[in-house]
Amino acid sequence: MEYVQERIATLHAFGGRDGGSGGTLAHDTADAVAETTVVVPMTAREHENPAAERVLSELETLEPAPAAVIVPVRADADEIEPFRRWLESFALPIRVCWCNAPAVETLLADVGLANGFGKGRDVWLALGPAAEFGEYVVVHDADARSYEAAHVRRLLAPLTMEFEFSKGYYARVEDDQLYGRLFRLFYAPLIRTLSADHDAPVLDYLEAFRYALAGEFAVTAGLARQLRAPRAWGLEVGTLGDAFDQAGFDGSAQVDLGRHEHDHRAVAGDTGLEGMSREVAAELLRVLEERGVDPDYETLGERYLAAGDRFVQQYSADAAFNGLSYDAANERDQLARYANSIAPPGPDRRLPRWRDAPFEPSDVLEAAQPWQVGGPTGLRRSERIDTGAQD
Repeated sequence: MEYVQERIATLHAFGGRDGGSGGTLAHDTADAVAETTVVVPMTAREHENPAAERVLSELETLEPAPAAVIVPVRADADEIEPFRRWLESFALPIRVCWCNAPAVETLLADVGLANGFGKGRDVWLALGPAAEFGEYVVVHDADARSYEAAHVRRLLAPLTMEFEFSKGYYARVEDDQLYGRLFRLFYAPLIRTLSADHDAPVLDYLEAFRYALAGEFAVTAGLARQLRAPRAWGLEVGTLGDAFDQAGFDGSAQVDLGRHEHDHRAVAGDTGLEGMSREVAAELLRVLEERGVDPDYETLGERYLAAGDRFVQQYSADAAFNGLSYDAANERDQLARYANSIAPPGPDRRLPRWRDAPFEPSDVLEAAQPWQVGGPTGLRRSERIDTGAQD
């Protein structure tokens, strides 16, 4: 039965009424949208990309409009101005944050935070201002060709029910194939392997999420200020570790967002899923070690491959049942590539919680918006909210 609940609350889309679109919940989620900052990280490749354009066009249809839409952008100096003009052409309360602006690099270097960059750092730069603009923060990627504005309301729905953390999950079936490869072939079998050897609540928590590596999540502003973001592709796993500590099983939920179609990465190389797996592995294993799990690294890779092989057999059967094409040899090749990523985590280079940050959110906006004459517009809530009191 698809009513099954995991260890965390699981909100299903059963069909008919859309989550958050009918009755009292519709009113609550509409009110929540007006107090929400949406964060959509982008890089230069998203400039005028059809998927990114769909995301922004869908956000335009939200009624009421969100309190703010912050777009942390990583782009070269000659790309940022046309990118900014394109983003600001949408009828949205857009705040473009140029994450690698010279003043941002200086701001971070001055306090010893300039070591490394990536998606996690970009999102972190936006989280501080985002928590000032609204009561809630929704984060999602810009590469979903099937994106709908209703996803914002669905992610917010648990927060209106007094949960603190909400994670999206969805099917990744495109072109008659199974996708979500890094989650299916790396995260899931690795967690299964570790759970067989360790009785740890954090493993139960991490295993409860149906798509733990999805980029879509929502948090209260208070929780947003508690997140210690990894700098790159470990963001999703690192967020789950912090959510486990701060929200726990009772304060966390996951929400069915239907079926997504994404742009895809190659497997091989540092810029492909192989490179991403190293960063995900490092952050996942750091999350576990910090919470009392002591993996046997000498045998973990071999045991992961055995678990992964069982997953491949199951995926093959599932694909055949649904008439999908399935290349088991290719999937096993990915297992071998990802196994090389399993190693003790290196130095901790996470960014600080915003409640402990060495500068203010307004400092980020000022540094990240050099086109603003006389500095950026003020934070809407800064005068009426004592951020220190929220924690």
